[in-house]
Amino acid sequence: MDLTNSAILTITLVMIKCILGSTQTIDGECAFQLNGPGRTSFFDFNTNTLRGGPLGMGLSGQCITYQAINQAYIDARKRINVAQTNKDIWSDQELASVGELLLDISIQLAKNYGLSYEEVEEGLPKIDTSRTLIREVCPAFLSNVECRPGKYRRYDGLCNNVKHPTWGASKTPFSRLVGPLYSDGMSAPKSTSVNNRKLPIAREVSRTMHPDEGYHEHAATVMLVAFGQFMDHDFTLMSTPVDPINKNEPEECCNRPPHLKNPYCNEIPIPDNDYFFGKFNVKCLDFVRSFPAVRPGCRLGSRVAFNTLTGVIDANTVYSVSEDYNRHLRTGYGGLLRMNPAFADYGLKDLLPLRLKDPDEGCTRVNRTQYCFDAGEVRVNEQLVLASMHTLWAREHNRVAKELNKINPHWDDETVFQEARRIIIAEIQHITYNEFLPTLLGKGVMEKFGLLLQKEGYWDGYDPNVNPNILAEFSAAGFRIGHTFLPTSIERWSKSHKFIASKKLSDLIRRPYDLYRAGVFDEYMMGLTNQVAQAMDDSITQEVTNTLFKKPGNRFGVDLVSFNIQRGREFGLPGFMEYRKFCGLPASESFHSLSGAMPNSTLHRYSTIFDSPEDVDLWSGGVSEKPLPGSMAGPVFSCILATQFSYARRGDRFWYELPNQPSSFTPEQLHEIRKTRLSRVVCDNTDLIDTIQMWPIVLPDHEINPRVPCRSGIIPSIDLTKWAEFPASRSSLNLDPSIFDQIPPIHTIF
Repeated sequence: MDLTNSAILTITLVMIKCILGSTQTIDGECAFQLNGPGRTSFFDFNTNTLRGGPLGMGLSGQCITYQAINQAYIDARKRINVAQTNKDIWSDQELASVGELLLDISIQLAKNYGLSYEEVEEGLPKIDTSRTLIREVCPAFLSNVECRPGKYRRYDGLCNNVKHPTWGASKTPFSRLVGPLYSDGMSAPKSTSVNNRKLPIAREVSRTMHPDEGYHEHAATVMLVAFGQFMDHDFTLMSTPVDPINKNEPEECCNRPPHLKNPYCNEIPIPDNDYFFGKFNVKCLDFVRSFPAVRPGCRLGSRVAFNTLTGVIDANTVYSVSEDYNRHLRTGYGGLLRMNPAFADYGLKDLLPLRLKDPDEGCTRVNRTQYCFDAGEVRVNEQLVLASMHTLWAREHNRVAKELNKINPHWDDETVFQEARRIIIAEIQHITYNEFLPTLLGKGVMEKFGLLLQKEGYWDGYDPNVNPNILAEFSAAGFRIGHTFLPTSIERWSKSHKFIASKKLSDLIRRPYDLYRAGVFDEYMMGLTNQVAQAMDDSITQEVTNTLFKKPGNRFGVDLVSFNIQRGREFGLPGFMEYRKFCGLPASESFHSLSGAMPNSTLHRYSTIFDSPEDVDLWSGGVSEKPLPGSMAGPVFSCILATQFSYARRGDRFWYELPNQPSSFTPEQLHEIRKTRLSRVVCDNTDLIDTIQMWPIVLPDHEINPRVPCRSGIIPSIDLTKWAEFPASRSSLNLDPSIFDQIPPIHTIF
């Protein structure tokens, strides 16, 4: 039977309608318009044929249809088991299952359509996946959230930005300054040089570029390291697989056959001739990749990790990012945090409570009667110095809460707790920008990036268009600058500022047990304010590169520098040179032309393992740069760090200096917050310390940073009577839902 052209066209349209569901899809249901010559996949063959022909034969303007995305979703679901989605609280593993699904769909589309780098990075994330089957698995907290501003922050950071509820929130993706550079364009860790040759393995970079040469900083104390790590753990913790029993990273990479390895393994080989690990026949370091994130709205795109913490300074180190865990940390009366009165018989202040749940997580226990500490952030026991900072700030919360209870005896537990929490967060924000950053970055960098604090009045700098999400470059490289400051040992000093003793750093990792000895906490705090930090340079102590996290009985551990290099590559971070360009610095095609930026000896070592400056890893290049005048960081790391801290201030609706917010302090209260000094926090929360320098992050100097008595009044104290409320206004203090940022457990939130 002969058919007319008209009949053929009619039949074709009917067939396409059956396949794609409606003629509307044929006419214009493009999820994403492609640029350039026509490209298509099998699922869009007929649609794009009508638009001008398949596979490069047609005109520009072809598209990926929603039908094609649905088919990719169906295919991905056959391979990936996705967590049950009708839930309010998502574990990292459950969220990662959705992240894996979205990444699988994205890889399918990129392969089927031959998408360019720009189309993957800029086009795929713009597709409205709520119009596809993906909406079936999209977590509610990432899909359709509406916020009502309140006085107090949510613990998880949601609704910090009312128009963009997920900005800065826990379990959201890292942002990027520069687009990723994956080996396969989508997910595989960066592994090849600009000349298409293999990059040197991470351990080779570590041992060649970052030997232990033991230089000391001329001014900064180890308190810089302690406070810096405490702040790092307020900002960033990427999610990785964990051992189901001890909750630590799994050791399922190096000594297992391929079919038994953890699927996230990205282990670090050790060269046969390694000067240290070779002695112990160690051939490999266990290392696992981070989980893939779910973008807000379940958008598509290349791989990105997610941050389990919030992107703003909100003292989750003290309070957790989970309301449930926060309740676990509290006594339930007087607004107090649970503590361990281990030294009550001696009249000494409390320690942190014992970690009884998952006691082996982040803790090396020689026997079952040993316990580490519990706090708002899981890495509290990572090293004794960090545990000391957690203890200091938990004590400060309880000190403030007790004072507020005296001033406002009519307040209930929740009111006291939330008001104390507001004050503690403000104190930490103020110290970070008034003491820590000026030492780390210097006044010039801070002024350039708008980081200088107001001396009086309000600062009206909140910008709802600034996303405070943590940058991948900050998490995987920039804020790891602290690793170069780490000393070989941690010292204890007496109240009269005399050296007592020291312990190797590696012996204090995940073993904070010294703090259970009466009076030792104060000795370590004195040590932090008197011991000089290592210099900011490419020299890293062997305690960090050879023996970190060593197990009982072993003489070797892991190499943190290798971990930094490997993490940057698995994040797909481009080379150091791309960030020089981003920060407005001159690019260099040869190592010789970088002679003004790095020492010649460093450049020579780079030339022995890298083909080009463009291949140098961001962390390695960042710590190898010469510091800027008045700064401890070089220009690239100064740029990355200052950018992140600018976002953390300008993108935080609860920032302590802001006016006209439900959370704003009164002018009188703000005046008191500005009196905050780290030295006063140390004085108020230790037992034996009676003199300390005004700025503990810097070594004492009798002219510019003198030691002063804690009780002299020279170090100012906050007058908490400015928070006094009268019983007549009690109705305004009851914590009804209107004063919290609210998210009821439903899909659409009001």
